Amino acid sequence: MEYNAFASLAHFRILLLPVGSISRNTFDQWATEIRTLENLRLSDIPPGTKDEKARFMPSPKSKGYLHLCFPTHPPSSSHFGMSLFRPSHFPLGVIGIASCSQTDSLSSITAEFNAAVKDLFPPDCLYPLAKSCFVFEEGDGTTNLNLGDHLPGLVIIPSMMGNKKENIETLLADLCSNILAEFSTVTSTLESSLGNEHLNGSLFPSLPSAADFPIPLVDEEPESFLRLPSHNSQPDLSLGLIRRGTSPMLGAKRNPSSLVGQPAGSMRQSSLGPPTARKRQTLIGAASSHGRLFKVLGDFFLLAGRTEDASVWYTEAVALFKTSNDPVWYASALEGLATVALVEASGLGFNAPVNTGKEPWGDISEKLEQAIALYAKPGPLSESDQRFDLLAYIYTVAILRQGFLLFSTWAAKGWGPLAFTVLMHPGPGPYVLPTLSHPDSHLPSNHDRLSSISGVTRPQMAAVISQAHGPWLLHLGHRERMVILESIAYLYSSLGYRRKEVYILREVVGCIMDLVVCAREKAEPAFSSGITVNGTGSGDSGAVAVKGIERSTGNESVLKLVKHICDVHGINLEAVRFVDTANQGTEKEGGVPQDTNSDDLLEDPYGWPELQIGIIREALSVAEALPDPPSVAQFSLSALKALHTVLGDDDQYYMYNASSEALTAAKRRGETRVIDFWSGRPVISIELIQPPLSRSLVENPISVLARRKSEAAGRLPQMTDPFLYNPRKSVATRGNTLVVTDEPLEFVLTLYNPFVFDLEIQSLSLSTSGVPFDTKPISMTVPACSYHPVTLSGTPLEDGILVIKGYHVQAPRGAPREFLLPQATADEEDHRSRRQSLAACESGRTKYSGLDSRPGKSGKRISSFVSSSSSRRTIPKFLECTVVPEQPLLRIRWSSLTHSAVMLYNGEGSTLRLTLENVSSLPIDFLRLSFDDSTMAPARAALTEGDLSVYDVYETEYQLINQPVFSWDREREDTEIPRGRKVTITVTCTGKVGCTSGCIFISYGYLRRPQSNLSRPSETFHTRQVSYPVIVTVYHMLECHNMDIFPLVVGDYEAEKTPENRSQALFNDVEEEGWCLFTIDVRNTYGLPFEVTLERVQKGVAPASTNCTVAPGAMKRMILPLKKIQLPEAVTSQAIPMLSDRQFVVEKTKLSLEEDKLQRELFWYREELFKSVHGHWREAGGSRSGELSFREQQMTLPMLEILRTESTNIHLELFRRGTEADEERIPILRTGGTYYPAPYEFVYLRMRIANISLQPLVLTADTIVDPADHAIQEGATSGLPIGRLESGAERELETPLCFVACGRFRVHVEARAISATARDAKVGVATLKATVREDNPR
Repeated sequence: MEYNAFASLAHFRILLLPVGSISRNTFDQWATEIRTLENLRLSDIPPGTKDEKARFMPSPKSKGYLHLCFPTHPPSSSHFGMSLFRPSHFPLGVIGIASCSQTDSLSSITAEFNAAVKDLFPPDCLYPLAKSCFVFEEGDGTTNLNLGDHLPGLVIIPSMMGNKKENIETLLADLCSNILAEFSTVTSTLESSLGNEHLNGSLFPSLPSAADFPIPLVDEEPESFLRLPSHNSQPDLSLGLIRRGTSPMLGAKRNPSSLVGQPAGSMRQSSLGPPTARKRQTLIGAASSHGRLFKVLGDFFLLAGRTEDASVWYTEAVALFKTSNDPVWYASALEGLATVALVEASGLGFNAPVNTGKEPWGDISEKLEQAIALYAKPGPLSESDQRFDLLAYIYTVAILRQGFLLFSTWAAKGWGPLAFTVLMHPGPGPYVLPTLSHPDSHLPSNHDRLSSISGVTRPQMAAVISQAHGPWLLHLGHRERMVILESIAYLYSSLGYRRKEVYILREVVGCIMDLVVCAREKAEPAFSSGITVNGTGSGDSGAVAVKGIERSTGNESVLKLVKHICDVHGINLEAVRFVDTANQGTEKEGGVPQDTNSDDLLEDPYGWPELQIGIIREALSVAEALPDPPSVAQFSLSALKALHTVLGDDDQYYMYNASSEALTAAKRRGETRVIDFWSGRPVISIELIQPPLSRSLVENPISVLARRKSEAAGRLPQMTDPFLYNPRKSVATRGNTLVVTDEPLEFVLTLYNPFVFDLEIQSLSLSTSGVPFDTKPISMTVPACSYHPVTLSGTPLEDGILVIKGYHVQAPRGAPREFLLPQATADEEDHRSRRQSLAACESGRTKYSGLDSRPGKSGKRISSFVSSSSSRRTIPKFLECTVVPEQPLLRIRWSSLTHSAVMLYNGEGSTLRLTLENVSSLPIDFLRLSFDDSTMAPARAALTEGDLSVYDVYETEYQLINQPVFSWDREREDTEIPRGRKVTITVTCTGKVGCTSGCIFISYGYLRRPQSNLSRPSETFHTRQVSYPVIVTVYHMLECHNMDIFPLVVGDYEAEKTPENRSQALFNDVEEEGWCLFTIDVRNTYGLPFEVTLERVQKGVAPASTNCTVAPGAMKRMILPLKKIQLPEAVTSQAIPMLSDRQFVVEKTKLSLEEDKLQRELFWYREELFKSVHGHWREAGGSRSGELSFREQQMTLPMLEILRTESTNIHLELFRRGTEADEERIPILRTGGTYYPAPYEFVYLRMRIANISLQPLVLTADTIVDPADHAIQEGATSGLPIGRLESGAERELETPLCFVACGRFRVHVEARAISATARDAKVGVATLKATVREDNPR
């Protein structure tokens, strides 16, 4: 960047020019050495001659400095019109820098130097005023240094010279002395009447040529005339055009009082001293003002370091400009006064008084403001003076000069030496103060502190700087416009206005691209002629166009500028990187979850999408115009990756096509780098396709083989747990997926394409670790804006752990990249949601202003806060597979079922046979069968819900365990199948109401595998499973209802004794005492008759059975005598057992102790009853048979009391007595257990009560006659005292009874124990039947 220094009007410019074959590094080395001489003391400058050329020469005791500036670029040719208006803008001298070795010729170096100077400056240009060529010797000093007398202006600096800097300083002093001498020559020309007329003839005049001067009338001595340098082709003033003494004596009337009384030696310092001995007569006409001449004199004196003289001439010029209409020169004089004030204040010139009434820089700023206002209104201009490019240039430079004044004061914390250093710095770049170079200089707090200390605010500076930007910049050339815009951008950047900076930089880029286009238009004719083909000229159709070599020099800087512009607007043009193929390594992304993960933390959108899209288009246009194909591809793909949500369809298509063409062009041009994968994370999930059930593996502990012996046959044991919910078991169940070595695996990868075009993927493969995994990449195309699943397959080659870390993906003409894709576990999801909550809270709590809210800036702060708040880091969990050794394979070869269907009656048993074939190369030495049917799922669901009572839980588990649909006796089957052999197994199928389907699972494995080493055998083994589904149809034909238990009265059956009654044999050996009757109703709901049989199997009692045929739709009651049973209290007090291995079941209803005891007694007596009574059925006239289940029948408390043996034995008997004196007992007729007393006479009821329990009882008796209204009983009928009966003792009681009506009567006697609970008080019951008739014997 060219630097517009504030004190540029005081800078003595000397152009540094490379000459000959000097290298760039050597030139930069000596140029840097020369630039260290920024200030040259006036006392070190040789005084030169004492004639008119000594006018600007300093005296040997001068205290001032020459402020040297050494640019390396000449001014624009369009600015040569300002040669008199602003001499500080041009190089006053030229220094050629060359290197000389043994092979170089000094004469050729001199010729090249003179030719280079002539090429840079046109013949009519006033500058440079002096030139010199510094030749630095290379090597060991053996170069021929014989110059002779024919190489003037060439200086050899030997390599053996010790202190070259002092020598260079001396040479610079001589050069500056020559330039100051030429100042006098120029001013002498301008002081003539013709020169002054030329100076006032136009807005930007030039030095008059020789043709503009009249022929002299009197010849003068040639040596007395003034001469201009011969190289710039100015008229030779020694030919008598200007006579000695014709120069005006301008100092006689304006002699500064400060110089009165000074010695004669110091009078040479100023041209305003008393007149010399030779009087001069003025030739300036009345029509021409000499304000411009005074202003030019002020410029020369300022450049010469004589600030006091410059101030006097500027002041005189300003006084004249106030009365004339010359605002541009007036403004320039004001700028000169402002520069003089700065030089004097900096201490490098004479001290100037300071006005303490306002800010120290206030006077300078006011002069600059006045100058800017004058530049803005130059007044009416003639057609020849309409140099809008120069007017716009000096106007913007003046604005920037004021802006740099305020900026330097602000950055230096006020007016002082540090500010003077910045303002006087000659370049080539701006001087950066420490206040703007430390790491925290960009913070708003630092800017506010500088404003508070200096008294200059940032808005104040920005308001001044903004005046330089406007439509007048279009009048400037491309170079001048870039210089101005770069200065504005630098100031905005230093002030922290980054958006304003990049707004200006966008115009800078536009200027650069305009220059590129202009350069190409100039270069096109050089390549349009073509070459001759077969003698045909270039204008014929046989011409072949020649394409020039495209140079990429400078492209990187332009692109860096473009990237900076986009970065400030929140666009990351380096979101997609290039990878060097020479050191290509797959870049990892994902890995261990970071705190700054974009998928975790929330970021507010930054910037305006419309503006960002426009900037992206500009960036692409710049990259395409350079051209730079890699950058075109990078910019396009980065924009697609970062801004695809806001880009339109046309933009996405264009950028994608542009990137493809750019990558192809870059590869064709030899680009070794390739683009990284750019489409974010295309795969969102990886899932393993589970193998079919026939190839699935189940891991079992070796311990289940020992437990197998105690379990029901035909069921493969699983890991049981006594708890309904065991979190450790649930964690252990979620283990790795089991796969087999050398068997193919398939994975489903779900890809997402967010773009409007089809996304091409050249290569996609899995990224694994652990055991070797053989997989092949695939290529594919993902449709636009859609999710697309794809299947990848591979084969594990060894047993061990296979980890699927992620995937490798590669785009066309791109580099492969690895992405890690952890599984989303519950802990990670919880951790991620917690982080997002913290990030959302933090982002809403703090608002970041300006560029701090850009993506990646605020995100870093939020990420650091979240990281400090949630220090717990989760270890990523990847998809893992446990690869086990090779396993056998089994298939079902044959089945005895047709269409896998079976039809059964309820309770009917049938067998089916399956033929199994081992189709693998390994034997099978482990074979187990397990079953499932449609009734198991509802039962298990009911058990899992836990809403059942303890009794219902037992019944449900009983149905599942003891009444399965399928069963298998493995003790009778062969469980080993050699390789290539077949085995037939038999499975029993039992009909069960509600069952519609079932499945047979055959688990098999290879356990006794040979060990490859002496290591400890594994504690687990693996099995596979093959299933055989079965369709089951069960016909429900017999239903059982109304199960009941009655007391047994033998006489009831004696009356019904007939030859046809086959059930009479059941009562032959049955007594009333200790027996009861079991009854149940059987109903036939099917269309065929069935024979039903009840069997009694009781210990100590001979077996008995009864049967009957139940016709379709009929119901019959079946009766079976049972001997009463008495269970020990140790049995009835036990809790209802759990048939499963669960530890406990919580009862939903709360029962009292009495209710719980009764429930247990009912349960255990019911179980004992079902052990004694069994039911069977057979199809009438057929061979199909089965079991009849009573499990759905319930036992009630009356049934329990009858079935259970009483604690006492009561024997009842009726008799009558004779006369009163006769105590003989006369028995009453009894037939079949029924007494036949006569009516209307008293009979006696004798009760013999015996205690048959093991404990003594205190008893009472209750008698009940039914119907009671037709019988008379003497004495108390309830609570008859029996007394205490020891175990085995008995006692008799008699009570009178009279039947007053004929009919059937029942007499019930109940024995009750005193001090027992209400339910346990009744310990014995007896019933007597009586039939009262008139014809009964008396």
